[in-house]
Amino acid sequence: MNILVLGSGGREHALAWAISQNPKCDRLICAPGNAGMAEIADCADLDITSGSALIGFCEAAAVDFVVIGPEAPLAAGVADRLIEAGIACFGPTAAAARLEASKVFTKEICAAVGAPTAAYAHFTELASARAYVKAQGAPIVIKADGLAAGKGVIVAETEAHAFAALDDMFAGAFGSAGAEVVIEEFMTGEEASFFVLVDCEQVLPIGTAQDHKRVGAGDTGPNTGGMGAYSPAPVLTDAVAQQALDQIIRPTMAEMVRRGTPYRGVLYAGLMIKDGAPRLVEYNVRFGDPECQVLMMRLGAQALDLMFACAEGRLDEIAVNWAEDHALTVVMAAQGYPGRYSKGSEIRALAVCPEDSHHMVFHAGTRNDQGRVLADGGRVLNVTARAETLTGAAERAYAMVAKIDWPEGFCRPDIGWRALRDTT
Repeated sequence: MNILVLGSGGREHALAWAISQNPKCDRLICAPGNAGMAEIADCADLDITSGSALIGFCEAAAVDFVVIGPEAPLAAGVADRLIEAGIACFGPTAAAARLEASKVFTKEICAAVGAPTAAYAHFTELASARAYVKAQGAPIVIKADGLAAGKGVIVAETEAHAFAALDDMFAGAFGSAGAEVVIEEFMTGEEASFFVLVDCEQVLPIGTAQDHKRVGAGDTGPNTGGMGAYSPAPVLTDAVAQQALDQIIRPTMAEMVRRGTPYRGVLYAGLMIKDGAPRLVEYNVRFGDPECQVLMMRLGAQALDLMFACAEGRLDEIAVNWAEDHALTVVMAAQGYPGRYSKGSEIRALAVCPEDSHHMVFHAGTRNDQGRVLADGGRVLNVTARAETLTGAAERAYAMVAKIDWPEGFCRPDIGWRALRDTT
């Protein structure tokens, strides 16, 4: 098969790497790709939110299967256009992608099926939103309704912080994504990510992971797009996963079918778990980043077979074969992230890091400049390793971090700390 992966981040590099391991992959193309993806695939400069541009490219390049990485093309209806053109693709339609593109929509779905989630209110103007915060108090969670590149959720520890977040959103800090706001109850517990493949009402669990959103050690400092992750997540036990399937995910998928917008693709449920009971934090309609990196390390070549079966509506014919191991990824970010940071610094010594089924450096924000790898984003590298134990995976990942020569970068030193603490 000729396969096209859309996106340019660490998630897409991990997807491309796993796909490239499968002998069914004859040619791999990434659009637009990055410096790391260029080492294993052809890169094409395409507007990945333009259905017509993608269809034309797929027809010219004889592409058999398109894997959509980020949320923006999904919300733009790229999957719809590809399906209409008879091109197999992995990713939900725009109508189904509203589970991520609109937090109000997701809350309405949860209410319709009785799925456990945080209490909330929805606002379209600032004064009433501020009044609600004043009545509820803090801590409280402020969410832009639409897509905000992973930055539209503010956990406000004080009323003043909540008011500032509301002021920013309604002033346009997140563009149209913040024109409507959801204010939620602050849930306590431990958060984890549950990934399933969905073909209408057929649901296949494919893994669990735990992300580290805060920029600093011990989960301190501002929220980020994610500073590291590990898989599996011990807090998401078989019993908790079954509850999530029975009470949250399967009812949601049935409701989507009932509404005439069946879901097909990967569904990522962010769950808050307390006293062995899960509540939904949010849905995402694509793989998490950096959770995808640890999932792909553990899934390997079978990831292509799973995604293609999902796209063709054959989930009932396939099973997931897990190795009984652990994977951990450490994000190396540019100094200053998640605030202001500089681009263009050179990253050296990447070649000394091993690249095999147990060690990979996935590129998240890089570009190639005449043979030099330069930083080109906030989160730049995902240093990833597998081992029989989580401790072993962490040791391997941080050993690679130590080899990389990039003074302008930094990372958290404690990825996996909760699970590692609980095993000692």
